[in-house]
Amino acid sequence: MTKTPSSSFDILTSLSSASSEAEPKLGGPDFHVGSSSIISLREVRKVYDLGEVRVEALKGVSLEIARGQFVAIMGASGSGKSTMLNILGCLDRPTSGIYLLDGIDVSTFSAAQRADIRNQKIGFIFQSFNLLARTTVWENIEAPMLYGGVAKAERARRIEEALKVVGIPEKAKALPNQLSGGQQQRVAVARALVNHPAILLADEPTGNLDSATSEEIMRFLQNLNRQKQITLVMVTHEHDIAAYASRIIHMKDGRILSDEVK
Repeated sequence: MTKTPSSSFDILTSLSSASSEAEPKLGGPDFHVGSSSIISLREVRKVYDLGEVRVEALKGVSLEIARGQFVAIMGASGSGKSTMLNILGCLDRPTSGIYLLDGIDVSTFSAAQRADIRNQKIGFIFQSFNLLARTTVWENIEAPMLYGGVAKAERARRIEEALKVVGIPEKAKALPNQLSGGQQQRVAVARALVNHPAILLADEPTGNLDSATSEEIMRFLQNLNRQKQITLVMVTHEHDIAAYASRIIHMKDGRILSDEVK
C-alpha cells in the first residue's frame, strides 16, 4: 500500500512535484480520449491485497461528472468514498477499469505521471488545511507553483488574484497560526486554485471547523462553483454540508447506492 506522507510538507511535495523521469509528455496524442465529461469512470475496481486478506474497496463503479458540477460523495466508513477520492485525485490508480480526467486516460499512469497530472489538473482541499506552519500565507500559496516551475512574476500575479478570490488579500504576510480556522481554509482554497486546476477535490473540508465557520466556508465554495464554474467534488459524512452541492452521491460497500441531482 502507498506510504502515507508524514507532514504537510510531504503531502504538498507528493501532490505537486513533477518527476524528472523520462515519461511521455502529458497532453500528447497517446493520452487523450474524447469525452464530454470532466470526469468519467467506467467499471472501476480497486482491490487492496493485505496479506491473506483481499479488500475490494470499489466494485465496478461507473460515473460521469460534467464540467462545472458541484458533487458531494457520502457514505459510512468502508463505503469506498475515500478510495474514490484517491482515484479521482490520481493519488492511486484503479486495479481495473477506465478513468478519464478532462479527456485524458489516466487509468494506468505511473506514479511520476500521476504527479504531473495532479500538478496540472487537480486542486486539493484538506480537512486539516495542511498549511506550512513556518511560512507566510503568500509562501503557502506559492508552493505548488514553485514545484510546477511557474515564473516569479506569474506566481505573484496568481497569488494576488487567488487572495482576492478567497477574500483575504490583507493576510498575505500572516503566518497560519495568526489566522482563524476559516481563514486558514480559505488559504488552502487559494493554494488549490493557483495552478488553474480542472477540478477541485475536497476531503471533509469543514471537519476541523465549528458550525458557523463551516457554513461560511460552504457558502464560499458554493459561490466559487457557481460564479467561476469550477468543478468541485467533495467527500463528507455530514448531510447539512452535502446539501450545498448540486448533486449528491451515496456509496455503500464499494458501489454507488444512489445519485441525486438537485
